[in-house]
Formats: sequence, C-alpha cells, structure tokens
Amino acid sequence: MKIHQDLSISGTGPVVEIFDNRIEITNAGIPLVNIDRIIDNPPKSRNEKLASLMRRLKMCEELGTGWDKIVIACEISQLPAPKIELFETSTRVTLYSELPYTNMSPEDKLRACYLHACIKQVQGEQLTNSSLRERFGIKDSSAGSISRLIKDAVRLQLIKPLDPNTAPRYMK
Repeated sequence: MKIHQDLSISGTGPVVEIFDNRIEITNAGIPLVNIDRIIDNPPKSRNEKLASLMRRLKMCEELGTGWDKIVIACEISQLPAPKIELFETSTRVTLYSELPYTNMSPEDKLRACYLHACIKQVQGEQLTNSSLRERFGIKDSSAGSISRLIKDAVRLQLIKPLDPNTAPRYMK
C-alpha cells in the first residue's frame, strides 16, 4: 500500500477496518489510472524509489497484477466483487464476505459481471452465461437471470458483445 500511497498528503496512513461482513481498506491518494480500467492498465507507481526497493527485496511485483489476483480470488471463493470508492484525497477498497447471489444488490451483481468480463478479457477469453454462472456458483437453471444481468450490463455499456449479431445462446 505504501507504494501507491500519496505521501504528499500529510498525517494519513493506510487504515484497515474489519466488520462482520466486509473489510475496508482506506489509503491516502487516488489511483493513477481510471478505476474502470484498473485491471488492464499498465502498472504505474507513485513512489518509484520505494517500489524499486520493494521489488529488489521481493516484497512486491512489477507486473501490475494485484487487482487481477484480488478479483480472481473473489471469483474462486464466489464472493461479491471488490468495490473501489474514490474520495477527494483517498481511496477505499471494500472486500465483502460471503453473500448468496440472490441477496446481492443489482449494483454488486453488475460490478461482478463487469470485473468478470475484464478478467476474462486479460486471460484471452470471454464472459459467457456459463462462466458467469460458475463465477456466482449458481445452477444451470438460473441461466435466465444471468442472461438478464448480462443484458443489463450491455445496456449500461459496462460490457459489449464480441459479436452483437450472434444468437443469444452463443453470446460472448
């Protein structure tokens, strides 16, 4: 976190708050990249000297795959997608505990759908109804609700079809 922290903002350090249903991590500064593109943007470091030292000590990596790993870990554990909130001089990341798909808010479902599409894209794959059902850990019988979620994500321009003219059954 210190690599990404804006040290020009005095008197603030990383804050980790643990609640029953979530963990909130707040850090001074806002990301150097657009949070909507945080998964596929090349890495940038605010404190390059510190980052260089930490890389040599094998305490961090240079690849910029931290967000990929966070999102993939949430998907494997079928947890709600992490949430990034920007404030005037800080950033808060919230990691949620287990929550069934049926209890997730529409916003949480859309965020998970978007991040799943991003992860699939950087892995050279595409989001499908099947992959999203697997991500949420829900049965094949819920294909209709996942189709509606995907349609909502497309309508809101969070994701776009690989081939908009393909049959809905084969949509990626």
